Amino acid sequence: MKNLKKLLQVIPCCLPLAAAVMATTPVNAAGTSAATVATAATTDKAQVKREVDHLLQALVTSKCQFNRNGSWYDGTDAKSHLTKKYDYFMIRGEITSAESFIELAASKSSMSGKAYLVKCGDAKPLESADWLKQELLRYRRAAK
Repeated sequence: MKNLKKLLQVIPCCLPLAAAVMATTPVNAAGTSAATVATAATTDKAQVKREVDHLLQALVTSKCQFNRNGSWYDGTDAKSHLTKKYDYFMIRGEITSAESFIELAASKSSMSGKAYLVKCGDAKPLESADWLKQELLRYRRAAK
């Protein structure tokens, strides 16, 4: 039952109904209807999801290693762990951008507070926040 409640919070199953209801609401003083605001929020969430998905996949395809609490993991394990943290913070409504994902879920251990590291080949390990921000910048530049 607990998992079902979480699933229902995450899955926007009622968006078409909510959009239909909001479309009948009047325009506010700024000239924006609630439906327009809802559409923008949905688009923003979709953009955040695309960017986070890209960052997680970049960890996998980079062949870099990911350090969490003193142990090194491959990109697939890193993606699995960070996806769980992403889901947790999304349910709480705390992830509003790829940057907030990096800050809240992908930069340090929630248990120990130790920074996550990313090591590619023989290069010196970087804090994961720096590596992910660089990758996000590359992704956004390529999308333009």
